[in-house]
Amino acid sequence: MRAQIRDGNPAAFEELFDDYAKAVYNHAFRLTGNWSAAEDVMALTFLEAWRLRGRIDPEGGSIRPWLLGIATNVARNARRASRRHDDALARLPRGEVVPDFADEVVDRIEDAGRLAAVRDAYGSLRRQEQDVFALCVWAGLDYAEAAEALGIPVGTVRSRLSRARRKLAKHAEPPPRTRQVAGDRGPAKEEIR
Repeated sequence: MRAQIRDGNPAAFEELFDDYAKAVYNHAFRLTGNWSAAEDVMALTFLEAWRLRGRIDPEGGSIRPWLLGIATNVARNARRASRRHDDALARLPRGEVVPDFADEVVDRIEDAGRLAAVRDAYGSLRRQEQDVFALCVWAGLDYAEAAEALGIPVGTVRSRLSRARRKLAKHAEPPPRTRQVAGDRGPAKEEIR
């Protein structure tokens, strides 16, 4: 059989595989401690055996020691390659930590919602109340400065700002919770206090 394997006879090599695949696999598993790595070592062992078949001595006994020697070298080379790979990865610069933008996005969505609510509330005011509110609250003018800017008396500024604040406070209140109340005219809603 050695001579046939050495000459590249596929049937003889198939017989070699059938006879020794389990022994090579078990040896590879004992060397690697990993089923998947053992399968890789076994496959590479038989590829190497095919490549090195010309080195087989035509005379001799079992080919098992020769195959297990190849498996040992393959496992050693795989460990060395893995170690080199790990060392190369360790030498790579660490990537920057990418900040989590989820909280910022949530804040922006909440801010957009609040801004829409403020614009909605502001839009519910009469134009004169909007002007006074914008000058006194947003621009920070006092009553006299706002009165001068609008060309109206200070008392008018005070009363318009008071009405604007009252309307905005009412607009900012959450709507009252309601519950269904059954009556003779069908279901009705009752305010809960």
